[in-house]
Amino acid sequence: MKNEFLEHHLNMNRRKFLSRLSLGIGSVALGSLLIPDLFGKSGTHEAPFIPGMPHFAPKAKRIIYLFQNGAPSQLESFDYKPKLRDMMGQELPPSIRMGQRLTGMTAGQSSFPLVGSHFDFKQYGAARAWVSDLFPHTAQIVDDICIVRSMFTEAINHDPALTFFQTGAQQGNRASFGSWMSYGLGSENKNLPAFCVLLSRGKGNGQGVYSKLWSNGFLDSIHQGVQFSSGDNPVLYLNNPEGIDMANRRQMLDQLAALNDQSYKDFGDPEISTKIQQYEMAYRMQTAVPELTDLSKESDDIIKLYGPECLVPGTFAANCLLARKLSESGVRFVQLYHQGWDQHGNLPNEMAGQAKDVDRASAALITDLKQRGLLDETLVIWGGEFGRTNYCQGKMTADNYGRDHHPRCFSIWMAGGGVKPGIVYGETDEFGYNIVKDPVHVHDFHATVLHLMGLDHEKLTFKHQGRRYRLTDVAGKVIPGLMA
Repeated sequence: MKNEFLEHHLNMNRRKFLSRLSLGIGSVALGSLLIPDLFGKSGTHEAPFIPGMPHFAPKAKRIIYLFQNGAPSQLESFDYKPKLRDMMGQELPPSIRMGQRLTGMTAGQSSFPLVGSHFDFKQYGAARAWVSDLFPHTAQIVDDICIVRSMFTEAINHDPALTFFQTGAQQGNRASFGSWMSYGLGSENKNLPAFCVLLSRGKGNGQGVYSKLWSNGFLDSIHQGVQFSSGDNPVLYLNNPEGIDMANRRQMLDQLAALNDQSYKDFGDPEISTKIQQYEMAYRMQTAVPELTDLSKESDDIIKLYGPECLVPGTFAANCLLARKLSESGVRFVQLYHQGWDQHGNLPNEMAGQAKDVDRASAALITDLKQRGLLDETLVIWGGEFGRTNYCQGKMTADNYGRDHHPRCFSIWMAGGGVKPGIVYGETDEFGYNIVKDPVHVHDFHATVLHLMGLDHEKLTFKHQGRRYRLTDVAGKVIPGLMA
């Protein structure tokens, strides 16, 4: 491949080159990829980062992130606590809560009665992992996944917690996880974006998602996630207007590129080059996207594996199947958001519906990737933004209750891409309230995922407004126990 980065900079005059460095602009075109900050940590002079060339040998090439928006209860999924059943209705001991602040939804409660899971658990796999009866399909793949029971976060409300998981900060205007992956590693397929987003909604109480979660933030806009819709046009405004054919569009883009190129020479704004790349990407996607989003050509065995809902656009099952196709085609980061996990009340009924929406397709995705020989190089992540309380929110009856937000401990699972399979990592206390072994902070999770992708989280930086930013901010450590 012709190295346009070096060629471009050799042709730049000294004044323009120094001007760009002084502005901290860290990315210029290399084909359809952008190059990160030319220097590493502040005060050091490291070799320029080459897109598509990680810091060290990666264990994974791609990520599929099945984000369960609204926070599924760990106590009804992967963290079995029989003591909560034994103490049903008794008060949460102050020695366990230790004065933790509560949300405004339960802070006014005069009582905090413990409530055990309405659903039974059984042990599965070589690790004898406890899995709720709500997830029978996931239970069958426990030897392929790593269940992490000791995740914790800092935020106690949805918006900051969700934003924290997706961007490494609780405030907006930061680059999202997928954008960092695009920035650091580029795309494997010049006809598709490096970062794609798929949305679905379940039967439960939904928390909204918003475009800041897949924003490029301060990175070049080529790294923003491309949202796919469930309508006739999966990517909006991709098709040609009536009366315009591909030859007309090609001619228009060539003329537009010439005008933009002249503007770039006059002003030196890197976003002009980014816009040219985006137009070209849209042109190439016109051929690639329709074929990818056509699920009707999948075999009967695949349809049976994911379930009949996989043929209904916009469902979680359809998005899981599409995620496999996108990942198989070289998309670096596929982000799914499935809404409906916010069970403050009526948890047994709502969570049963939510689990039914996602269990079969989540397990099918792992099986599908494995039988195609893709699981070893594809990292799959399943989980929400925090956990749920061990005490009841609102009125508790023999067969109904709700749970509030709980940031101190919750469960996720990971599979493939260098993750150690068939293990349970971390432990919580017998009340399911505090972590007692191997805690994993959100920054640790990000650092570990970046490591699996061959990226040093301390070196993947971008200079913005005088500061070098990174996904893990100023914290985070790689967790060796999660890696094979």
